[in-house]
Amino acid sequence: MLIYPHNHYLIDVNCNGACSNLPNQETLLNQKTLLSEIQCHECDLTLTRPNLAENQKAHCPRCGFTLSAKHRNANERIIALAITAIIFLMISIPFDFLTFKINGLENKFDIASSFITLINNGYPVLAVIELITIFAIPSTILLALIYLLIPMSKGRYPPHGRLVLNILFKLLPWSMVEIFLIGALVSLIKIISMADIELGLSFYAFVLFAIAITIVAVHLDKDQLYQLMISVAPAHHIEEHNEKNNVLDQQKHHSLSVQKTWALLITSIILYIPANTLPIMTTHVLGQDEPSTIIGGVIILWGIGSYPIALIIFIASVMVPIAKILVLAWLNYSVQKQSDTLNLQRIKWYRIAEFVGRWSMIDVFVVIVLASLIQLGPTMSVTPGAATIAFSGVVVVTMLAAMSFEPKLIWNNIDNSYNIDNLELHK
Repeated sequence: MLIYPHNHYLIDVNCNGACSNLPNQETLLNQKTLLSEIQCHECDLTLTRPNLAENQKAHCPRCGFTLSAKHRNANERIIALAITAIIFLMISIPFDFLTFKINGLENKFDIASSFITLINNGYPVLAVIELITIFAIPSTILLALIYLLIPMSKGRYPPHGRLVLNILFKLLPWSMVEIFLIGALVSLIKIISMADIELGLSFYAFVLFAIAITIVAVHLDKDQLYQLMISVAPAHHIEEHNEKNNVLDQQKHHSLSVQKTWALLITSIILYIPANTLPIMTTHVLGQDEPSTIIGGVIILWGIGSYPIALIIFIASVMVPIAKILVLAWLNYSVQKQSDTLNLQRIKWYRIAEFVGRWSMIDVFVVIVLASLIQLGPTMSVTPGAATIAFSGVVVVTMLAAMSFEPKLIWNNIDNSYNIDNLELHK
């Protein structure tokens, strides 16, 4: 058993009669660099890694990005809450979610049957969106965390651990459980005055599932997980993690980032026009069709006194997409022109645009819930409109535009080294 000291860390290597396979000096230097340095994701600033105490965060001194956050018993809590969330998700599938009653007629809605309803109504795309965003991706994230953290907490490296961890964080923005839940609540408020609504066991289980997975996301820290993985990873994985692109590759990547962002923004603008001019859903009542656009729905909600809901829909479905497109266009133009002013303001607007974009899916989930719940034949039914597909496209494309934008370009031509004394630590 040989012990290699690395700054404040010890690497424990078990020979088992094969000391010829010990990591060489270059590998040890790579691991020392990985454990002692941290690079800001948003401004590319390289800093000396601090030793964080529990419930302490490290913020980049240049752009304010949270570099690392160490939560008390984070891994144990994530494992427990991930298992709990999966249990609640399984419970939410077979039971009734909501029951709709009007004039002696009744329709029950469970989450699984909503997929079939959407497909039967000719909207398989919406069924796929619902399936992916509230089932497939969240459950994949939870299972991936369990797969990674249980062996790593015991000092073992899970097979393909880095690949699984990278996929996990790529999927995280596309988990929309809490947004679907808010969309369901908005749907209830829209129809509660015209019918009797009963909440089923599935609804309460889904609420608990949403709470559990939200707490899991709060405790997740990308840097802490990568450091844990590095501490248990074999030498060849460490070397792979430390690979960096050369300057020409980085310049090519940055150039493609600007072009891709412009293409996605133009696409989102094109989709935004039918999303707001075509009906987002149509209500069929006794043979009469009542199509409704996004703005039309806001006006109706305001007219019946549902001011908070009208504001939520207006902000999420009208203002947020426009604001996000304008902000990303400004940011992309500024980095293309290599502007070196308003760096802090630009990075803050980027974070806001990145955060709020997914919440525009509220209106899409409202339509999905209403179309699944209100199916009473010729008496009353709701079907999604063409605008639902277009608006879903707007949300997805603007999210992709925010992801393709490279915030590091805001800080071009600025020194990317910093001393530990300037690193901001916060409780």
